[in-house]
Amino acid sequence: MSGRIEAQLKSHGVSLPQASAPAANYVPFVLSGNLLFIAGQLPVEDGMIAHTGKLGGGVSLSDGQAAARLCAVNILAQVKAATGDLDKVVRCVKLGGFVNCTADFGDQPKVMNGASDLMVLAFGETGRHARFAVGAPSLPFDAAVEVDAIFEIA
Repeated sequence: MSGRIEAQLKSHGVSLPQASAPAANYVPFVLSGNLLFIAGQLPVEDGMIAHTGKLGGGVSLSDGQAAARLCAVNILAQVKAATGDLDKVVRCVKLGGFVNCTADFGDQPKVMNGASDLMVLAFGETGRHARFAVGAPSLPFDAAVEVDAIFEIA
C-alpha cells in the first residue's frame, strides 16, 4: 500500500512540509545506485528557522531535541521529493548531527535522539541507523541543529 509511512507519521501528528530549496550552491539530495544522500537540513518551519542559538548557552535540551526532530521531518520531506513515496525506503542507513553548542556542552547524543526517534517512529526497525552527533561552534543562520542522512531505496 502506497503512503503507509506517511499514514504512520500522520497518526502521530506529523505531516511533511514541501521540501525546501537549497540555500546555496548544492542540491538537496543525490541518488547514487540505491543510496539516497540527503543534504543537511535545518529546523525550518513555515520558511523560518524555528530553533536558534546554542545548546548549553540558553537553548534547553528539550528544545534541541525538538530542533533535531524538525530537521528529521525536513529530511523526510526531501526523501519524498526524491522518491515520490516514503514507502520506497528500505532502511535509514545513517544520520549525521551537528549541534550548535558551547564548548562544555556534552549531550549531543541526547539532542540527536530527537531525529533518531522520528526515524524509528516512521520506519520501525528499519529506521534504526548508524549515526554521529558532534558539537559545532556555529551553524548556518544560527540554527541550533543540522542533520543529514543516508537512506537505502528500493
